[in-house]
Amino acid sequence: MAISGSPKKLAQDIAGGFTSLSQSGLKQYTPADLKTILTHLAIVTRDLRAEQIPLEDVPAIKAKNMKLSRLNQAAMVIRAYCKKRRIPI
Repeated sequence: MAISGSPKKLAQDIAGGFTSLSQSGLKQYTPADLKTILTHLAIVTRDLRAEQIPLEDVPAIKAKNMKLSRLNQAAMVIRAYCKKRRIPI
């Protein structure tokens, strides 16, 4: 099944905590879709790391770190799924 909507929006939803990826949920995607999702996860991660937040704004720093954590976890889930299924990415 193709990715519904924009892959970048999917990556942003993952960062925001609105969507999560699991091993069973990845079965619906083709190897090309998985590679596209992984690429857009990297793009959103890079954009998020480029944001400048003042050190005095502790809640914003925590929110940024949580988003980065979700993105990294999603990328690790995809890579582990591809490795298990021997899907080259």
